[in-house]
Amino acid sequence: MTVPTILIVDDDELSVRMLEAQLGEAGFAPVAAFSGAEALDIMEERQIDLVISDLVMHEMDGLELIEQIGKRHKGIPVVVVTANGSVESAVEAMRRGAYDYLEKPINPAILRITTQHALDYHHIVRENEQIKGLLGEPFTFQSIVTVNPSMKEMLRLAAKVAAVRQTTIAIYGESGSGKEVLARAIHFAGKGLPTNFVAVNCAAIPEHLLESELFGHVRGAFTGADRDREGKFSLARGGTLLLDEIGDMPLPLQAKLLRVLQERVFEKIGSNTPLPADCRVIVATNRNLAEWVSAGRFREDLYHRINVFPLTIPPLRDRKDDIPLLCEHVLDHLRQHLGKALPGISPKAMEAMLDYHWPGNVRELRNCLERAAILTDGELIRPAHLGINSAGSTDAANGGNVGDSVTYTLTVPGETLSLDTLTKRILAITLERCNGNKSKASQMLKIGRKAFYRP
Repeated sequence: MTVPTILIVDDDELSVRMLEAQLGEAGFAPVAAFSGAEALDIMEERQIDLVISDLVMHEMDGLELIEQIGKRHKGIPVVVVTANGSVESAVEAMRRGAYDYLEKPINPAILRITTQHALDYHHIVRENEQIKGLLGEPFTFQSIVTVNPSMKEMLRLAAKVAAVRQTTIAIYGESGSGKEVLARAIHFAGKGLPTNFVAVNCAAIPEHLLESELFGHVRGAFTGADRDREGKFSLARGGTLLLDEIGDMPLPLQAKLLRVLQERVFEKIGSNTPLPADCRVIVATNRNLAEWVSAGRFREDLYHRINVFPLTIPPLRDRKDDIPLLCEHVLDHLRQHLGKALPGISPKAMEAMLDYHWPGNVRELRNCLERAAILTDGELIRPAHLGINSAGSTDAANGGNVGDSVTYTLTVPGETLSLDTLTKRILAITLERCNGNKSKASQMLKIGRKAFYRP
């Protein structure tokens, strides 16, 4: 493996030598330049993977050097070094294209982490650009950025199965981890021209309508069926059908789905005419289906039929090495979407994000950054902008309180209830009032269904 070459630019020799020593100990190959002009000459002569430059230099300062590198060597990341307390200059540098900044005195651990994150991010960007050029179309996995070994292995497997259209794929992962994003990537990575991608959330459609939603119906099949209707299997013909939250599919419908997957044909409700199920089927769930099989909530034969090629997306808390990379990826999107300057994330804010548990996974991180991006006004994102706390929830998530739409009166003489105990009682009472219907109970309380499955 090639050792990354880091170009250090500073007109102070002592600072250069200190950085050389620190980068060398961290396993990088440092190269020294004592002016901006010398740095540009070196970059013309040899391969440089990253530039670390001081901002205050004679003749050509760090800001001008950033602009010159952007013009002559597009894609090479620049990390700037600024004096303690001079955050404004670092913000200006990031506006002009710097990847990140370091404050003096430089902490060796922060130097190593910042350097590696900058290299990882821009390595992925370069790879994606190369693949775009080879394919002549957007890289299908470009929205899934990672440096995590488990994620990389999962994506490698996903890329392999993407070429086999008839294989059923099962994607496992917590809510917000990116199951539909992965499913779409697999779809568009398949051979041939992109075709229909159709997604169905099995948990969001009432049981009596889900069969019609999947298979369609003919006129007069049931009360209210005043015309023929195409189902999702028909709409996905030649493409991909994603059955999201497959674990919430009613048992009677599971038997019909099993027949479709085995025989590759289906019938509309009210019709005896078999139609081809000519689409790739991907299922996704946040459930442990093996446990649901044991509990009698999911058919064992269907479980084995859909579990042909399982892919598991690890939760964000288990791949926190991806957080800096994901942040930069999301911020880059928000810069275009919001049309405003977003210099980056302050070290303390990044520390808070790395310490946070992220129960909502990548979706929560994306929402958190969008909120922060709206609140900022050209400055670095600070902890206060994020709205996260050490208790494992975001302030935004706390906006909808349990019981907003239901009033409860609990009289428990002589008993002091903890918040956890009170919450469990509210959940139990609501579930009882809804006759055990978790979807209805979750809608009444304005919370996710998963709250009813917690011990």
